Amino acid sequence: MARRGKLVKALTDIIQWVGEGIVKIVNGFGNFLLFQWEIFKLLFRPPFRWRQVIEQIYFIGFGSLGVIFLTAFFTGLVEAVQLYNGFHRFGVEDFMGYTIFLSIVKELGPVFASLMVVSRGISAYAAELGSMRVTEQIDALDVMAVNSKQFLVIPRIVATIISLPLLILFFDSVANVGAYLISVYSLDINGYTYLDKIRQFGSINDFMEGVVKGVVFGYLVSAIGTYIGYNTRGGAKGVGKSTTLAVVISSIVIFVADYIISALYLIF
Repeated sequence: MARRGKLVKALTDIIQWVGEGIVKIVNGFGNFLLFQWEIFKLLFRPPFRWRQVIEQIYFIGFGSLGVIFLTAFFTGLVEAVQLYNGFHRFGVEDFMGYTIFLSIVKELGPVFASLMVVSRGISAYAAELGSMRVTEQIDALDVMAVNSKQFLVIPRIVATIISLPLLILFFDSVANVGAYLISVYSLDINGYTYLDKIRQFGSINDFMEGVVKGVVFGYLVSAIGTYIGYNTRGGAKGVGKSTTLAVVISSIVIFVADYIISALYLIF
């Protein structure tokens, strides 16, 4: 009987733990949607904070060029080397150019560029807004009749939506150049054939899929980062938790959204 009682208690604790987790997730998602609805209503209401938008574009856009360049260049190198190992076995090296181009502009570019922006920019959004919340700076803005969401959140979301698609195009360009250089000058692939296959099979729609992903990813990660940072509680420890949570959730959402968009493009 004692063993049975312990088993029942253990099962009860597990069910309670799972239930509490589900309730927290649903509650958090509901609060997130309400927060986004407030942001949407404020988006078209003056005053428009263009100065803050430009400042955030400089931070999230120009500030990320260095890490995007390094990530893109070496991604292109690795992609070319790994594909060559497989294509060379079947004697189809001529199709390396288009295959690399397609994988970069449709998948690697949008995902890797977004992850770099999350690690550098969205983490900063969460940390900065979290610090302002725990030090009551956001409360001070509201007391001074300055809408804190309009002043702090909207410029960051708009700036990320504008910057991320451009960063993805920059990533695509650098990665493809890196792949071309190592393919032609190290792997002895014919440069004309490499580019000709891209011209023959590639299209502007391949780039547009990456741009669409950039807009969607830009909104999602900035909305998540600003929401978590804006609602930070618990002092310095809470800021650290919010920053980590923003990066983890944003990264997961990127992969989920990437699959959904890719599936929709495949269907339609």
